Amino acid sequence: SLPAKLINGGIAGLIGVTCVFPIDLAKTRLQNQQNGQRMYASLSDCLIKTIRSEGYFGMYRGAAVNLTLVTPEKAIKLAANDFFRHHLSKDGKKLTLLREMLAGCGAGTCQVIVTTPMEMLKIQLQDAGRIAAQKKLMAAQAQLSSSPAAAAAKPAVETRTTATQITRELLRSKGIAGLYKGLGATLLRDVPFSIVYFPLFANLNKLGQKDPNVKAPFYVSFLSGCVAGSTAAVAVNPCDVIKTRLQSLQRGVNEDTYSGILDCTKKIWQREGPTAFFKGAYCRALVIAPLFGIAQVVYFIGIAEFLLDMLPKHRA
Repeated sequence: SLPAKLINGGIAGLIGVTCVFPIDLAKTRLQNQQNGQRMYASLSDCLIKTIRSEGYFGMYRGAAVNLTLVTPEKAIKLAANDFFRHHLSKDGKKLTLLREMLAGCGAGTCQVIVTTPMEMLKIQLQDAGRIAAQKKLMAAQAQLSSSPAAAAAKPAVETRTTATQITRELLRSKGIAGLYKGLGATLLRDVPFSIVYFPLFANLNKLGQKDPNVKAPFYVSFLSGCVAGSTAAVAVNPCDVIKTRLQSLQRGVNEDTYSGILDCTKKIWQREGPTAFFKGAYCRALVIAPLFGIAQVVYFIGIAEFLLDMLPKHRA
């Protein structure tokens, strides 16, 4: 049933995001840093420096936005895929690869309604620590090269903003369109991702089914979700880099600004080289693999069906 699909998708999203959010934060910071302004050398370096400067919970900056909106986002994605697969199937027959890809395309298109504002707010909060650390480093360097009095001055304290403050400011200055900055880039990332992910997962999961009418074991669904998720994540990483850069409202010192997808692509290619499009690719694979593995296990085990079935018994 649709309520069960929505609940399953929501539970899966909450569990997955809680487990992998620190890696997602590192991915955003690695993707946003540009040549000459590198604060972090790798995933581990980013996490260690984040804990040292911002504490353990610094790794979860922006998590509240994700945890709030990931339920409708994952619910829409998984339920929409099932909806399109159902309507594209003919008399219950096996879907062709093309129809599976069309179903994934529909799911990816539907989810951006929630994904775009969620990612927009999350990126501002995740990247704020990197920009603050860069400013502190440059201020310290400037003080060392200036007078002793200036060197003794205390560095400015970072003023933390919240998702609510960012939302209010965007709505006040740009209206609802402000929350949908980078919509085109989000579509370019999520639609191809779903086109690759859902058919690949469905076919890998079928390999573990002894009978077409019996669900695959949970570990098969988990591994299928991990493999399909990481493969699709790496495949669309260039689009994710562009989306992240376009949705970042704050820039570090001497960092480029972009007017659109083509301008962003051109500047990254010319100034950072083609390898820049795969910044954070391994982080993204580490995020997406368990995220969708967990999501598919929860979804296919059917926790919501169990909960919904228990309601009448409880009432009785």
